[in-house]
Amino acid sequence: MLDLRVPSGWFFALLGAILLAYGILFPDARAALTDSNVDLYSGISMLVFGVFLLLMAWRGARHPS
Repeated sequence: MLDLRVPSGWFFALLGAILLAYGILFPDARAALTDSNVDLYSGISMLVFGVFLLLMAWRGARHPS
């Protein structure tokens, strides 16, 4: 049985890495009505969340209930 955390973790990690790279490479690309780099901050948070899901899936596979 496939753990749902694995594909979700890869999705968030991949999308977060893309947004993080875009935020670093194009720092002047800003969202309307804001001065912050939304791509950078959302990429960081999505990447951290994706890695967290993958770690929880790996931990669950090592210690099945």
